[in-house]
Amino acid sequence: MELILKYFPDLTAEQRERFAALYDLYAAWNARINVVSRKDFDQLYLRHVLHSLAIARVCRFDDGARILDVGCGGGFPSVPLAILFPGARFTAVDSIRKKISVVEGVAEGLGLSNLTPRCARVETLPERYHYVVSRAVTAMPAFVEWVWNRIERGRHGTLDDGILYLKGGDLAEELALTGMRWQLFDIAEFFDEPFFETKKVVYAAR
Repeated sequence: MELILKYFPDLTAEQRERFAALYDLYAAWNARINVVSRKDFDQLYLRHVLHSLAIARVCRFDDGARILDVGCGGGFPSVPLAILFPGARFTAVDSIRKKISVVEGVAEGLGLSNLTPRCARVETLPERYHYVVSRAVTAMPAFVEWVWNRIERGRHGTLDDGILYLKGGDLAEELALTGMRWQLFDIAEFFDEPFFETKKVVYAAR
C-alpha cells in the first residue's frame, strides 16, 4: 500500500481504504481461484496494482468515460483504475467464468459501483466504449481486430479515445503488423522500481 501512496499521495480516504483492502480480498479469492501467481503474491501492489495504474500516468479519464478492460483476468487493470477514477465507468470482460467470479467478488467487497464484470468474448459485445485497456492478453494485430470497431471517436480524458495497452519487451515488429500509428510510454519514466524497466503503455488514438 505504501508503494501506491508513493506515487499517488493525493488519494481520498475512501480510495486509500479500497487500495488497502485489495491485498486481503485478493488473498482470500486467490486461495480458491488462482488468478495471481502464488509465488509472487507478496508483490501484488508492485506487479499488479501499480502496473495497472501506469495507465493513469498516461491518460486521466473524465467522469462518465466508458472504459472496457479486455481479458481482465482477476481484474487488472480495471479494478485499480476504477478505484482511482470513481466517476468513470468500467466494464471488465473475460471469457473464463471463474476469473469473472473473482472480479465480481473483489468489486463487491470494495463497493465499486462503477465496475461491471462480464463473462463474455469481446467480439460479442454490442456496446461501444471510449477507451479499451488491457494487459498483454494477446498479440496486437489480433487485439486490434477484436476491439477497434468498439471504440468511439472523441475525447473523454487527457488523450483522444483509443487503446491503452500494458505490454513489455521489443514491440516494434508486432506493432508494425497492425499498420497503425502507436505511441509508446516507458513506465520506468513514471515509476522507478526495476520491475518496470522494460514495461510500456502502448497507445493508439481512434
